[in-house]
Formats: sequence, C-alpha cells, structure tokens
Amino acid sequence: MGGAPLHQRIRADIEGRIRSGAWPPGHRVPFETELMGQYGCARMTVSKAMAALVEAGLIVRRKRAGSFVARPRVHAPVLNIPDIQAEIEARGEAYAFRLLARAVREADGAAPGELELAAGGGLLALDGVHDADGRPFALERRLVSLKAAPDIEAADFSQETPGAWLLEHVAWTEAESRISAINADAEVARLLALDEGAACLVVDRRTWREGRGVTRVRQVFPGEAYDLVARFGPRV
Repeated sequence: MGGAPLHQRIRADIEGRIRSGAWPPGHRVPFETELMGQYGCARMTVSKAMAALVEAGLIVRRKRAGSFVARPRVHAPVLNIPDIQAEIEARGEAYAFRLLARAVREADGAAPGELELAAGGGLLALDGVHDADGRPFALERRLVSLKAAPDIEAADFSQETPGAWLLEHVAWTEAESRISAINADAEVARLLALDEGAACLVVDRRTWREGRGVTRVRQVFPGEAYDLVARFGPRV
C-alpha cells in the first residue's frame, strides 16, 4: 500500500482497525479534522476515504454526532420468520428485550384489520425494544388475538419475548410479510437512538392458524443494521 494514494491508505488503516476488532461496532471514528492532523492532509482526502468506508457499509454517519463503526447487518430470509434473539446472539452480541407497554383492549373498528384479528374477542397490545449489546436493535409493536391465544394474557415476558412465546404455544399455519421503508419520526428516533428522519426498514407481519388470525406485528429496524434476503431459482 506504500505507493497507493493517501485516501486509499487512510481507508485501509481504518478498515484494518474495524476488521481486527480494535474498533468494535459503535466505536466513534476520529473526526475528519482529527484525521487531517494525523495524516497531514486536506479535508478532501479524508472525506474521500470516509465516503468509501460508508459505501462499503463499514461506518455510518450520524448527524451532529460523527462517524461510527457500523454494526454487522443481520440477513433475514424473506420467506421465513426470523428469530431476532438467535441472530443477535449468533453475532456474539448480548441480547435483551425490553417490554415498554402492555394492555388488553378491544379492537378499534377504524383500524384496518383489527376487527378481523380480534374475531369478537379482545386484543393484547405489546410494545417493546430488542437490544443488541445494550443498543436498540428493533422496535416491535404487536397485537395478539386473545381468541387465538388466550393464555398469552398471563404470560411473563421478562425471560421470553412475545414472538418466542407465540412460536412455542400457538404454531402458525400461514404468514404474510410486507416490507417497506420509513424515515424515523420523533418517537421512533427516540426509542431506537437514531436521528429523527433516519432511514428505517419496516417489516409488517401477520400470522394465522387454520384460518384464524393469531398476531399482527410491526418491527422497525435501523436501516444500517438489517436487510432481507431472498434466493430464487429458475422455474422447472
């Protein structure tokens, strides 16, 4: 690398620290002015190196805060229901789930799909955050039909997530996922420790058991931390 342009050497130095683990996910990268002094170069040279690292997915920039080492993306197959806890722990990170709100209520007739999900019974509304190494990883807002899963009303979510409880107690026979993107509003930004307006990936999922609605959940992920993967083959 001795004869490489300086911006490539700066990028290689930073990338080496990231890939070696010396700079773990969430580590703040020195400000551009600090790097300018360290390498004795112009801002344009540093900016070029930083832009390449952002494009490679190795660092993320946060408004007014600086640049940070990106967390590895979780790749979830589109056709499966991912186990967030298992995927976080597989990366060697500590997993935790924080239940933010829990309430039993009637279906809202003005809200699309709620009457169908409730099927004449009540709904359990659950809001929570999945954490990876103490940092918010996903915001989850879930509705569960108490007709389909009556025992969930008494479930203890201090040791088990609502999703894990449902997978163990009410096996689904049909599922639908819808993927979209949003910009974080003030509440989502606060709960996920993001800048307001940051890009987020949203997964809206519904499950049924023998034609009866079981749950409807919306999971919101920071755009830097999650993607969905599908692999297809030619028709035979």
